[in-house]
Amino acid sequence: MRICSLLPGATEVVAALGLADDLVGISHECDYPPEVQRKPVVVRAAIDAECTASPEIDQQVRTAMQAGQDLYELDEALFARAEPDLVIAQDLCHVCAITPSRLQCAIATMRKAPTLLTLNPTTLDQILTDVERIGHATGKEAEAHALTADLRARLEGIRERTSHAGDWGVGHPTVACLEWLDPLYAAGHWVPEMVSVAGGVDVLGRARVPSQQVTWEQVRNTAPDVLVLMPCGFSVNRTLREWECLTHHPGWHSLPSVQNGRVFVVDASAYFSRPGPRLVDGVAILAALCHPAAFGCALPPGVRRVDPLARPRPAHRS
Repeated sequence: MRICSLLPGATEVVAALGLADDLVGISHECDYPPEVQRKPVVVRAAIDAECTASPEIDQQVRTAMQAGQDLYELDEALFARAEPDLVIAQDLCHVCAITPSRLQCAIATMRKAPTLLTLNPTTLDQILTDVERIGHATGKEAEAHALTADLRARLEGIRERTSHAGDWGVGHPTVACLEWLDPLYAAGHWVPEMVSVAGGVDVLGRARVPSQQVTWEQVRNTAPDVLVLMPCGFSVNRTLREWECLTHHPGWHSLPSVQNGRVFVVDASAYFSRPGPRLVDGVAILAALCHPAAFGCALPPGVRRVDPLARPRPAHRS
């Protein structure tokens, strides 16, 4: 089967099902597992998020959306030459990937139209169901069932372990997850559920709905015990270039998470932004941040603790 996977999370599923060699096209963000990086890239972003500051990215996205402009560019010639039998796309967030309507226009011009599998998960359970949908579409039902069974067992194991953790006495830590830093956005969709499984209480985000823009006053009023910085699609190093903008907000030093040194930068691109198997690793990360004593007190890979009381550099906007 010839597969074009235009979602990083779906690409990870395809590879986990043993079908990496069947990939004939991917998006520019599909980078895991490493062997898929050799595949033809048929979709690229119109905005260079690596070299553009967060406020400017936000402004460019808003401008493009208001003007009805595409945020992603499809290489139609390369896409057509790939001759896929199956194309995997999403209709969850038009800021995150090419839209199905854009793909349908390209597919309509092809000699042989491929099957288009559109994913739209908002919960962990729906993400696992999509793994099985991909398995069904690719003839890998047994492998997909085994994968989801393992992921569900891991989630249940984390839930069980954190339910008996005693780091916070009889309660659970309050957690705020920021999906964008300037302007501020609280993470939504599956992230609040991830926090809950990890033994925390998300005090800012709303489950099953898109990320919401919030004010600094809202963040400050939640007084989170743990503050997790996870700008959508950013690596740890990418976020470290910008996180200090938060320290200029009034009341920063009064946050419990700041006073207790519980401000963390995580690899959002790998473990939180993408609806795929590694979200379970993200839950494990959150569990270690919420209940360090129960998980060996060591920071897991994909996390950096920042010094929230360090003297901030002068504020600037690009």
